[in-house]
Amino acid sequence: MKYLIWFLVILLAIWAFKRSRRVKTDAPKEQPPTTPANMAVCLHCGIHLPPDEAVTGEKGLYCSTDHRAAAQDRNPV
Repeated sequence: MKYLIWFLVILLAIWAFKRSRRVKTDAPKEQPPTTPANMAVCLHCGIHLPPDEAVTGEKGLYCSTDHRAAAQDRNPV
């Protein structure tokens, strides 16, 4: 009976040791910082948006055709 208790204690210690090592290795790795993307600013309202989604005018970039019209700007040819 004495050996059975020692056997269970040793098994429990091995299980705890393996579990503690597994938790440390499964931790998420730090991701490298990302560089900020270039953003365009609407000349009418000041909102920031990606340049490929911006509407161009003769005076600059806008977030929509409505804002380009409100700024009395025309579509460049």
